[in-house]
Amino acid sequence: MRRTALPLAVSAALVAGAALGLAPAAHADSAGTVRFVDIAGDGGTVLKANVVTPAGASAGARFPVIVLPTSWAVPQIEYLTQAQQLADSGYVVVSYNSRGFWQSGGEIETAGPKDVADASLVIDWALAHTPADPAKVGMAGVSYGAGISLLAAAHDKRVKAVAALSGWADLIDSIYSGRTQHLQAAALLGGAGYLTGRPGPELQETLKNFLSSNLDKEDEMIAWGRERSAATQLDAINANRPAIMLGNAWGDTIFPPNQFASFYEKLAGPKRLEFRPGDHATAEATGLLGLPNDTWTSAHRWFDHYLKGVDNGVDREQPVRLKPRSDAGYEGYPDWKSVNANQHKLPLGGSAHLWANVDSGADGGIVMLSNLLDQFFQAPPIASIPLLPRAFAGVWQSERYATPQRVRGTARLHTTVTPTAGSGTFVAYLYDVGPLGVGKLVTHAPYTFHGREPGRPFAVDLELFATAYDVPAGHRLALVVDTVDPLYIEHNPTGAQLTFSSPAADPSHVSVPLRPE
Repeated sequence: MRRTALPLAVSAALVAGAALGLAPAAHADSAGTVRFVDIAGDGGTVLKANVVTPAGASAGARFPVIVLPTSWAVPQIEYLTQAQQLADSGYVVVSYNSRGFWQSGGEIETAGPKDVADASLVIDWALAHTPADPAKVGMAGVSYGAGISLLAAAHDKRVKAVAALSGWADLIDSIYSGRTQHLQAAALLGGAGYLTGRPGPELQETLKNFLSSNLDKEDEMIAWGRERSAATQLDAINANRPAIMLGNAWGDTIFPPNQFASFYEKLAGPKRLEFRPGDHATAEATGLLGLPNDTWTSAHRWFDHYLKGVDNGVDREQPVRLKPRSDAGYEGYPDWKSVNANQHKLPLGGSAHLWANVDSGADGGIVMLSNLLDQFFQAPPIASIPLLPRAFAGVWQSERYATPQRVRGTARLHTTVTPTAGSGTFVAYLYDVGPLGVGKLVTHAPYTFHGREPGRPFAVDLELFATAYDVPAGHRLALVVDTVDPLYIEHNPTGAQLTFSSPAADPSHVSVPLRPE
């Protein structure tokens, strides 16, 4: 029986709204000027915007310009503090409320063609009404603003630099990874959209089909998501060669990090990838409030080099920067492949026979909350591994490690599954297990199948969400699988069973990337 728990997820949207990037209104001081303006978007739709320009500019002076589309469900004041800081350092900044939200006109297009056209028209407006330099155009944004910025860079050659923060490059791989609906993420976004904007008929239909698991519309939903994914427009982006900085959190429950890492590897122009602890948009939140913030500092340096020509060394640093989920500092790598280079295989011998439809107690947490606690208190979701009921959870553990194990990158599960029904869902979890058997969640990922022959085994290869986690000496790693997690919609019919086995000809294992000592 499929469970949706939609009321719970929509409630989460209401509680978590402030974490999506809301910032207090900033006031212009003597250092710069702020104007609130209306900009005509695609089809004449009014986009509510604000403009911050450097103070004291001489007549005829030109400045690099940065365009900031707002995050999903957030009003146009979102970036005012950052805009003022950028203006103080010599940028024209135009921030606008994405169509369909708050006081901007139109309907929510979810980064569709009209949103992309809006971005270009805002650039047109900035070049016509501000001292913006047409040769030095940048775009940036958090979440929805990041997604729109990347898509705009594929369609508008004037965009020379992008900072995409807590965004997506592949919408399908974000909220439908493992062919599994990310329930709480989709319901949060949908609920926030209805509360603060006007979802268009296409979005309404897509949400309805997605949350009701209408597989007859699966191909249409995937096509809808691909149109809104920069990953499908790589040829155009690479032809334009904008300098692209990507930033995300390890525990982003809206746009998990794997899809950004994959996109990064395929970019041909100047690029940078940064991952930090936290959940969706939490790594950038303090910067929106005007507090010191690593993500925004890095974005400023990126624009200073690629729009202003400042020799600040950002182009000579290791382009992949990772901050582990601990007190450790940043680590640099030449590329994402180097992060995953040292793989350690943990065998998953024997078999586990699970009854579906029952939550074993191993869970990925709560959208927007669990990984926020991990970010600030190093308190990820936990489970007592010895107490997990083996009728509903399969458990495999490593030996105790004599030295710390520094997990870096993407763990991969390979196993064989035999179902009793044609459809089903399982979730794989990797835990750091201490001496008392308490497991701290390192990473996880869901997997759903349809159209399988009952009783016939099939091989599964599943990427868990990328992470950077230090396992202390004396601890062990545990791989757990079960069939229910409140983060996701599950597709296990009532009474269904799943058997996980390790055939001699194709042994099961989990491959864990470890940083060499």
